[in-house]
Amino acid sequence: MRSSALPPTTMRRWATRGLLLIALVFLLKEASAIVLPVLVALILTFVLAPAVRTMRHHGIPESMSAAMLVTTVVGCTVLSVALLAEPVAQWWQRAPVAVSQALNQVDRWRAAIPGFGPPVERRSSGRTAAPTPPADPVRERIASEGVALTAQALGIGLKFLVSTAATTILLYFLLASEHWVLSRCIELLPHRPRLRAMVLGGLRAAQRDISRYVASVSAINIGVGLVVSGTMWFVDLPNPGFWGAMAAIFNFIPYLGPLIMCGLLLAASLAASLGDAGFAALAAPVLSYLCIHAIESNFVTPMVIGKRLSMNPLSVLLSVMFWGWLWGVAGAVLAVPLLICLRSISQRNRQMRPVAVYLRGSDRPCTPLSTLLRPPRPSHAAPHAAPQIPPQTSPQVSPPLADGAPVVHPNALEQHRP
Repeated sequence: MRSSALPPTTMRRWATRGLLLIALVFLLKEASAIVLPVLVALILTFVLAPAVRTMRHHGIPESMSAAMLVTTVVGCTVLSVALLAEPVAQWWQRAPVAVSQALNQVDRWRAAIPGFGPPVERRSSGRTAAPTPPADPVRERIASEGVALTAQALGIGLKFLVSTAATTILLYFLLASEHWVLSRCIELLPHRPRLRAMVLGGLRAAQRDISRYVASVSAINIGVGLVVSGTMWFVDLPNPGFWGAMAAIFNFIPYLGPLIMCGLLLAASLAASLGDAGFAALAAPVLSYLCIHAIESNFVTPMVIGKRLSMNPLSVLLSVMFWGWLWGVAGAVLAVPLLICLRSISQRNRQMRPVAVYLRGSDRPCTPLSTLLRPPRPSHAAPHAAPQIPPQTSPQVSPPLADGAPVVHPNALEQHRP
């Protein structure tokens, strides 16, 4: 009887691969300070490399074109940060008052629900002094963690500045030497034209898809930010330009970014005392943002990106969750470009083509399971056509025997017998 268990060598091989994969994941998590700037620079190189090649064809050196592009990107980033610095400073200065107003609103909601309100000390009989209100654990927790939160924010800001500087320098060198690095990588492959053409085609396809995705999504998110800014100004939320910029940034994170944005808008509504005017004024920023996001995700994005870059929603969500757990917000932003790279590689590798099937989005309805379980029909046979026997006008002669004499069938003799 044949055993269904795998051989020991196969089990050891798969166990070794699994351990190596787990070790690689934790290595990427611990080495995020080095790996993350490199990946961001590579993605930006994929986006900006077509512009460098176009300038090279027009006679502009790669070093000069790379310097122009990097300067433009850095200038736009610095200008955006400078425009957002004043609203951020205003919210930072009014943070204690905003938090106190939000907590007062939450306390009113808690008091309206039996058993959830803050503890109230009962007055004793007789003449006693006015009792001091008991301490609220929520307020004490926020006050005690304020200093630690400020120190953590300063540490994150310093790390972000160092990573940004490293990414900018690396981006310049990658753009200036993109053609040289690509030619050296192709030269290291075995001298097989088909293999080299497949690798080069895969890299060019990944560059084209990623650049098209990033450019399209950036244009869409800028439009979303402008619409959100006008909507927040209409509903009287302070600093509408700041919330439009936040909506554009968080919209780069599929599925999870809009949820975070809804939470921030709700907190801002509470801090701005919009809840005093009623539930409609409190929920107006969140509901309006949800309407804008629904129109963008269901109509605008599919029309602009098209079916060529459509991805399976489940694979996108899993990618965002994995890279977000690994590298935080930066990993969640890089999740979709990395998924596009994986799809481009799997489409050109015979062993990884089943992976491309799960990553590719499709509007075609799924085949019923009952149809998949049926045995396949032979395509060459006609099921309803009756076999036609051609008329025989001569005796049927079988192939000759070993001695060379042909054999005549008796049925053929009976047909020609008078």
